Amino acid sequence: MRKIACLIALLVFPLAAQPPANGAWKFAVSGDSRNCGDIVMPAIASGVLASGSEFYWHLGDFRAIYTFDEDMVPPAKLALPAKPLTISAYEAAAWPDFIARQLTPFGAFPVMLSPGNHETIPPATREQYLLQFADWLGAPAIRAQRLADDPQDHKLRAYYHWINRNIDFIALDNTSTDQFDAAQLKWFHAVVDRAEKSSAVQTLVVGMHAALPGSLGESHSMGNWAQGEKSGREVYEALWHAQSVAHKKVYLLASHSHFFMEDVFRTDAWKGKVLPGWIVGTAGAVRYRLPPGTVPGPKAMTDVYGYLVGEAGADGSVAFSFHQIPPADLLRTSQGKYPESLVRWCLDENKELTVR
Repeated sequence: MRKIACLIALLVFPLAAQPPANGAWKFAVSGDSRNCGDIVMPAIASGVLASGSEFYWHLGDFRAIYTFDEDMVPPAKLALPAKPLTISAYEAAAWPDFIARQLTPFGAFPVMLSPGNHETIPPATREQYLLQFADWLGAPAIRAQRLADDPQDHKLRAYYHWINRNIDFIALDNTSTDQFDAAQLKWFHAVVDRAEKSSAVQTLVVGMHAALPGSLGESHSMGNWAQGEKSGREVYEALWHAQSVAHKKVYLLASHSHFFMEDVFRTDAWKGKVLPGWIVGTAGAVRYRLPPGTVPGPKAMTDVYGYLVGEAGADGSVAFSFHQIPPADLLRTSQGKYPESLVRWCLDENKELTVR
C-alpha cells in the first residue's frame, strides 16, 4: 500500500516541483464562467499562475447552453459586428469554445473540473460531459487515486477525489435533481470513511457546484429540490462527523450563486454544527444580488470577478483569501482579442438585479 501511495504522489506532482515537506502550498478555485467567461477566465488564469498555486479547480457552468453567451454573441445594444450564429451551431461550439478560450490560457498548468447544472441543460447531458472532458477527468492524479482505491475501478465519473500531501480533495456532482444518487453517496461515504481512518489524511476539502442545504445561499442551492435537500444533508452530517468525531479539518467550496461569500453555513439551519464554507461563483457569469440581510463587505461581494486561493499549512489547515480581478487586468488580458465596449459591458452590465 505504501508503494501505491508513493506512486500516486509522483503521478500527481513531479518530485522536482515539490516544495519542502513542511512548507505551505497553494491552490485556486472558482466557478461559473458562462456569459463573460471568455473574457474573465484569461485574467483569472494570469492571476492564478502568478499566485504560486499548484492547480486551479473550476466548479462548473462553463457555458450558458440554454442561450447565447454574450462573449460569443455580443449584446445587440453594442452594435458590434458579429458573425451570425444559430442556436444549433452555438450548442456545438460552446464546450470547444470553453476549452479554447478559458482553459488554454492555463497552458500545461493542472486544471480540475467539476460540472455545473448548465452542463446538463438539454441538449447537453452528463454522458456528453464525460466524453468532452475525458482528458481532464482522467488526469493522472485522478486515475491513480481511483485505482488505488479499487484496482478494478476503470469507470470515468463526474465525481472523484485525489489526495495531495495530507489533504483529500473530494469533487462531487450535484448538477441535476437526481443527485446525490445512491451510487454517489455510497462512493462518498467510502472516501470519507477511509479518510477518517487514515493518519496520513488530516483535511477534507470538498468542492461541488451548488452549495449543500442550509447555507446563506439557500435560495439557490441543493435545498431547491427534494433529493438535493435529503442527500445534501446526509453529506453535510458525514462531514460534520469527520470534523467533530474524527478530528479532521473540513472545508466546503461551491459556486452556482454568482457572488463571493464566506462562512456560508453559519445559519440557524446548522446552529451548533458549522463547517467552514465558501461560495465563489465569480468566473464570468451574470452576477446575482447578495441574499437579503447580507451586509456587503470583504466577506460578501457581488459585481466582482475573481478566484479563491487556499494556502495549506503543514498541519493541513487551509487559509482562504479571495482575489478580485481589477478592471485594468480584465482590459489588459482582453486587449486585441475583444472590443473594449464588450469588456466594459462585462464589467458594468453583466448583472441581474433580482435576488436569487
